[in-house]
Amino acid sequence: MKTRFVLINTSHAGNVGAAARAMKTMGFDDLVLVAPRWPNVLRREETIQRASGALDVLENARIVATLDEALDGISHLCATAMTPRDFGPPTESPRAHFDLLLKQELSALDGQALEAKNTQNPGESSSKAQVTASQTGVAFLFGSERFGMTNEDVYRCHVALSIPTNPGFGSLNLGAAIQVIAYEWRTALGGFAVQDATAARAVADAAQVAGMLGHWEQALTDIGFLDPAAPKKLMPRLNQLFNRAQLSPEEIHILRGVAKAMIETAQSKR
Repeated sequence: MKTRFVLINTSHAGNVGAAARAMKTMGFDDLVLVAPRWPNVLRREETIQRASGALDVLENARIVATLDEALDGISHLCATAMTPRDFGPPTESPRAHFDLLLKQELSALDGQALEAKNTQNPGESSSKAQVTASQTGVAFLFGSERFGMTNEDVYRCHVALSIPTNPGFGSLNLGAAIQVIAYEWRTALGGFAVQDATAARAVADAAQVAGMLGHWEQALTDIGFLDPAAPKKLMPRLNQLFNRAQLSPEEIHILRGVAKAMIETAQSKR
């Protein structure tokens, strides 16, 4: 689905930059500002600094005068409102609502595909159903830092998302709230694969392990720890130990260095 983040009457330039950063980390780039305090907020130094590299999101962002302009092409509106209201859309957690929303979308896709299949002419594709589905858009609305969303803006939404927080302290700044919503929505859409912080670890082959064990066998014999006449199961047990450790080639070199030092020490004392 098309995804848009809408910030209404934002008063702090830094929060616009933080919003851009939060969006980009989750793969979103459609940001619309409704009547922000600063007309040049997208170019202010604090905005750029807080964006921390998400300058492409700022460059693509739009500033509009009214909420109606911000919602063009959007069919599903999600308010973000912590304050309870006597009237308005149902209040749900982001995770629960996103799960329901995507199930409804998949069901609609299936229905459109079936209808297209039953009505299409021979040789006609079912791309019409796909185009119709792609026009569905969801927008996440965030109010001003001081007052949140107005009742009128909340009332026009389909749901009021409430982030589950500590009942005794549920205050989130704007950037943090956007990050949570963006993460939950991206996770619902499938998420990103976890990137390894380090390169894949190489494992020593059997020949390297066998060579290191032979080196250790000599070293243990030289220091008097291993009796060649009665070795028992010492070396097979060490072999199993090192197999479980899944040693890397670098670790093999270290252990060979230890064995070499033991041998040299034993020889120096003779």
